[in-house]
Amino acid sequence: MTTNRRESIRRIISEQSVEKQSQLLEALAERGIRCTQATLSRDIKAMGIIKQTGPDGRYHYVLPTAPSGSVGLKMQTILRESVQSVACAQNLVVVKTLSGMANAAAVVLDEMPIDALVGTLAGDNTVFMAMKDVPSAQKTARDIEKLLRSP
Repeated sequence: MTTNRRESIRRIISEQSVEKQSQLLEALAERGIRCTQATLSRDIKAMGIIKQTGPDGRYHYVLPTAPSGSVGLKMQTILRESVQSVACAQNLVVVKTLSGMANAAAVVLDEMPIDALVGTLAGDNTVFMAMKDVPSAQKTARDIEKLLRSP
């Protein structure tokens, strides 16, 4: 249900100018998706959706542009400074970090709007990201690597 709702949110924001959550709730309802404002607010945060000024000078929701969603500069710095490697093991993404940095990296990874992410588990220097399937794990690993290399 979450994946379908979030995909619908992406489509709506891509297709039309949405200024308020109430407009987004109405558009979702028109597509047969009912949710509360609190759920929608959590989705917006998890997906990295932000408000941006449009050509008309009014604020509207926009989708993130980073490889796996919107990651702030501080969060990107945490990943760059702590992550040593990223690898896939079936539907798991294994992120190796400097000793003691796995929890910080896991917080950043949890904040990224990754729909296929089931959950994370952090140890001292390793983060396991459980993904819904192997292709999602492979794509997420590539996206994290791109994020680590991007300027």
